[in-house]
Amino acid sequence: MQLHLYQINAFTDTIFSGNPACVVPLSEWLSDDLLLKIAQENAVAETAFFVDKGHSFHLRWFTPEMEMDLCGHATLAAAHALKEIRKYPGKNIIFETQSGELQVSVNDGNYILNLPNRNPTFTELPELLQKSLNIQPQEVLKARDFFLIYSNEEEVRKIRIDRNFFDQLELGTGGVIVTAKGTECDFVSRFFTPGAIVFEDPVTGSAHCSLTPYWSERLNKQEMQARQLSERGGHLFCKNLGDRVEVGGGARTYSIGKLWTE
Repeated sequence: MQLHLYQINAFTDTIFSGNPACVVPLSEWLSDDLLLKIAQENAVAETAFFVDKGHSFHLRWFTPEMEMDLCGHATLAAAHALKEIRKYPGKNIIFETQSGELQVSVNDGNYILNLPNRNPTFTELPELLQKSLNIQPQEVLKARDFFLIYSNEEEVRKIRIDRNFFDQLELGTGGVIVTAKGTECDFVSRFFTPGAIVFEDPVTGSAHCSLTPYWSERLNKQEMQARQLSERGGHLFCKNLGDRVEVGGGARTYSIGKLWTE
């Protein structure tokens, strides 16, 4: 079977930055085992698969290890593939997903994702996580992901993680966000996943489902600019809508090709 394959860099306007995702359109769903094997072969943080349902698209996301319940950058990449490569005529794109209906709008070259609000609440720091960190956080919260607050951007940049302890954490589809108020933007973050092939995610759209409501309350702002301080880096626009959040950014097509499954 021959399939189209697009690699898109999300949350960036330049090649070789942002978060790379692969996008594979399907006419019908393949087996979960085959979808996972394709994601493993692609060897990026996420591969998005979608099936055209007429009025909407059924969208699923796979890492090289598992299926995810939500992925922001691969949703943005799928929207970019539909608009820029496959010339989808609609202004808004509706995706049906495990996390409910997700709508993506396009505005002046930027993709705005309407996502669920996952406001974190205060919790205790697990011992394994504490041992893995070279700098201890000021506050600890949790939604899907653990959410660690630091005093300044420089501390976030200097975070180093001992994987001997960190990879023993069992967080399901979650990870660990480290964040602080930004110096040249409203807030910054980094994102790590225990045991993952891609250990530090370059830009994590889904993390901003929690980052947006938290910093909106702290900064008393509804609209914010954010940066993820990975090696590749990424820039995001965030807006708090109450029970939903908007997370937006640019995208660039890196490659267009085909894959064969047999």
